[in-house]
Amino acid sequence: MQNSSALDRTFYISLILKAVDSVLEILGGILLLFISPETIGHITKALTEQELSTDPHDVIANHILHAAHEFTHGGRWFAAFYLLSHGIVKIVLIVALFKQKLWAYPWMMVVLALFVVYQLYRMTFKFGIGLLFLTIFDIFVIGLTWLEYKKHKGRLESPQSV
Repeated sequence: MQNSSALDRTFYISLILKAVDSVLEILGGILLLFISPETIGHITKALTEQELSTDPHDVIANHILHAAHEFTHGGRWFAAFYLLSHGIVKIVLIVALFKQKLWAYPWMMVVLALFVVYQLYRMTFKFGIGLLFLTIFDIFVIGLTWLEYKKHKGRLESPQSV
């Protein structure tokens, strides 16, 4: 029983972290819809200007500028759609999981598995440590969701619950 309690806490903490991530994705998606490419360019230039003035070959600053340039020339709408859809779907599922709706467990596992596949696909083109950690965390949450699903499904199917 003690292991189950620790498992439950870990599961719900991971859901809270996913919910925070989802809210940030939704806010980011909304911002992308309303911030112009020029504003994004000005912000990234302001953020990197000091570093590039001291080291014009700074890898991180140049990467940020390059990513902002690519982003403002075609990737903005895709990024907004991706963030909004990703965030909204996860929030709906997380709320259902907190309410212990049995249907939400398999859906959460499928949705996260699809995101893991997409994230692995993206990493084949451009590796990112943040994306790697997100993928590992998603796999961890899938495992926790599976364990919780088995527990709740077993509880609902047991003769005592009838």
